[in-house]
Amino acid sequence: MTAVRPAHEPTDPSAATGGVVTVEGLGVTAHGDPLVADVGFRIRAGERVGLIGESGSGKSLTALALMGLLPEGLSASGSVRVAGVEDDLVGASERTLAGIRGRHVAMVFQEPMTALNPTMRVGRQVAEALLVHGNRPDRGSAQAAAVELLDQVGLPDPTDAARAYPHQFSGGQRQRIVLALALANDPALLICDEPTTALDVTVQARVLDLIVRGVEERRSAMLFITHDLAVVATACERVLVMYGGRIVEAGPVREVLTRPRHRYTQGLVGASDLTAVDERGRLVTIPGSVPAAGEFPSGCVFRSRCGHADDACAELPPWTTTGPEAGHACVHPHTEEEVARG
Repeated sequence: MTAVRPAHEPTDPSAATGGVVTVEGLGVTAHGDPLVADVGFRIRAGERVGLIGESGSGKSLTALALMGLLPEGLSASGSVRVAGVEDDLVGASERTLAGIRGRHVAMVFQEPMTALNPTMRVGRQVAEALLVHGNRPDRGSAQAAAVELLDQVGLPDPTDAARAYPHQFSGGQRQRIVLALALANDPALLICDEPTTALDVTVQARVLDLIVRGVEERRSAMLFITHDLAVVATACERVLVMYGGRIVEAGPVREVLTRPRHRYTQGLVGASDLTAVDERGRLVTIPGSVPAAGEFPSGCVFRSRCGHADDACAELPPWTTTGPEAGHACVHPHTEEEVARG
């Protein structure tokens, strides 16, 4: 199928240099309490970036803020600019955002049934996604394109699949349908929020391959949110590590996962090694649990769970990169670009 691609003309300096999405100073608050603070990153065309961290670290809130889908009572600040979109997504009207979602920015959620209408045949749902953004001139051509998209994501007998309802498919098949919906309009940015968590290992690998292939063919930027380091190592080129609603480390996947610098990243990598045990033969874990929103400590946000913390950590910026230096666990702060350069 030859897709009708929306025009992604650069509307900001980052787009002109290949940046598809530029996030600056992104924050999310609930009744004045910060849940996400001072998040910034850039993703270029065709680049696949992972966002990792434990549950409660702020990953999904970051994704929802990018989409303008925050729940009632939560508000976003900062700036989110996407190539091809004149408006800043933060503060944009719902009417403006409705025209952006699906066309310029699309999302694959963890639970596919949240994105599918149980009363509508899946072919019609994909066709509607094409029609609403004007990517097909009429319903007939949109329906034909929908069948081709279902074929591209590996559904057996896509013509029959287009006539079926969501409940008639397995979880992995439903996730493929959601992926077809998300990729239908060749979005500039695809956000994946734990899309393979509920799938078994074999199906997970197939869906990951489809996601990567889909964004590569379209030169879309991808932000892949997960707690699974193995998934990031498979699907992403660069990774952002989030804790306490902040990015604490960033860089190429291989470097961050093999030579983590922040104590939190070191804890994540250590806990992912199922062969690593302590002196009692127990699996290595990060001590304690993620604090509730608003209860993260000042200074380095990880210091309440870090075995290397001391009083000086209370004075450090939240994004401090840590590692051995002069006998102390922490070194000077790094920007994402500095960390990426090593």
